[in-house]
Amino acid sequence: MRGLPRRELLAALSGVLLALSFPKFGRGFVAWIAIAPLLISLHGVSGARAFRLGYVTGAVSSLGLLYWTSSVVVAYGGLSLPVGIGVMGLLCLAVALFPSLFAWLVGRWLAAFGPVALLISPVAWVGTEILRAHTLFRFPWCLLGYSQQANLPLIQVARYTAVYGVSFLVAAASGVLAYLALERSAPRRHAAGLALAAILGAVWLDGSAQLSRPVGAAGQVRLGLVQASILQEEKWDEAKGAENVARHEALTVQAANQGARLVIWPESSVPFYFDRTPELADELRGLARRYETYLLFGNDDREDAAGSYKVWVGAKMLTPAGELSYRYHKIRLVPFGEYVPMQRLLTFGGRVAAKLVQQVADFTPGDEYSVAEVDGHKLAATICYEAIFPDLLRQFPERGAELLVNVTNDGWYGRSSAPYQHFAMAVFRAVENGRYLVRAANTGITAVVDPRGRVLARTQLFERTVLVRDVPFVRDVTFYARHGDVFAWSCLAAACALTLAARPR
Repeated sequence: MRGLPRRELLAALSGVLLALSFPKFGRGFVAWIAIAPLLISLHGVSGARAFRLGYVTGAVSSLGLLYWTSSVVVAYGGLSLPVGIGVMGLLCLAVALFPSLFAWLVGRWLAAFGPVALLISPVAWVGTEILRAHTLFRFPWCLLGYSQQANLPLIQVARYTAVYGVSFLVAAASGVLAYLALERSAPRRHAAGLALAAILGAVWLDGSAQLSRPVGAAGQVRLGLVQASILQEEKWDEAKGAENVARHEALTVQAANQGARLVIWPESSVPFYFDRTPELADELRGLARRYETYLLFGNDDREDAAGSYKVWVGAKMLTPAGELSYRYHKIRLVPFGEYVPMQRLLTFGGRVAAKLVQQVADFTPGDEYSVAEVDGHKLAATICYEAIFPDLLRQFPERGAELLVNVTNDGWYGRSSAPYQHFAMAVFRAVENGRYLVRAANTGITAVVDPRGRVLARTQLFERTVLVRDVPFVRDVTFYARHGDVFAWSCLAAACALTLAARPR
């Protein structure tokens, strides 16, 4: 029994290190050792015990990374503090299932193959990350590779593998560290260390070469990114609706006076239904015509039919002639924010009208990967949370998009870690797709990111400003944009095969 607390402490240490690998409080270099304590704790255990150790790691890391969800649902969801903490706890416990599965797999492999299983543990880590992105309620927030957003040479591998390849390399470092701690053979330890150094060196050299190459441009557009910095409690205040739109208009005039051809407003920047408010629609059309700009803005849509209705989170674009040329509906909705996953479970099969379900808006997901056109060039606008999904963003270059736009409202999260985490994840979409990514955020972070992941310009949180910059269009298609998650799904397939082949000794 003496050994039990030590293993749990090691697993908890991994959870703390994972949480400290991400902004705003953490640093990316911590991620390289974060999983090693958990892997060491798995030596000599398997099955349910391994699963529990992984759950400790997952629960601790999730709490450190997602603590801000409780304040969001309390402040803006109308929930009491205890209920808000409960919602956060449910989310953390659900996310913790994936490190648990990872630990169960590695525990089984250790029993079958010995310490060498630690060297192949990154396969299991990536396998569980791709599952997390596609199962339960699809919440791939802060995957391990995102911790390396500032490590530009390393993240260039994402143009082949998406963020999952970076996760693999970072997890491999922990796997080798654990192997060095447990393997008794000196030659084998030396071989493992040299192999890791060779792989990381090759990736680093390739990434450095990629960073030195110029980005091929197929034209450019001068654009203005509007950050009106409207507090969340004021954003949907009907008495301030017109004033909020006027703030965006004033910043648009500033951008137009600096030569902006395309002006982009954040998510939900127009808090009225465009199709049902002709006075507002005419005002925006006139703004676009007066300054001869394309105007892209966040604006929801509603459709009534047979006593019911549907609402979509949306974005629209007006041409310099004032015509509505583009309409996009958000495809990936925010769980517990724009819809409630597992409603039947949370309401006991519908028998209890849980306050959580009553408070959360029930939006309808969109189903069309539409692209807009600006002076003969195509762009794609995604909305907020969608920027954390590699498989979603790659659909747009496949449809000809030469520029990626993300409109978002991170005002919900205040000055917590969430805006910084969200931005770090969005940067990867530029690298994966070989496109410039421009981001218009209500309260920040508004930014321009080049196809190598370099942040060319950015604002601070709660800064009222407009960011004007010339941004190129790019037509070259990366391996990832063309072929998708081949690497990540291959890791999952390999993990399944290894598990089937494992026979405990």
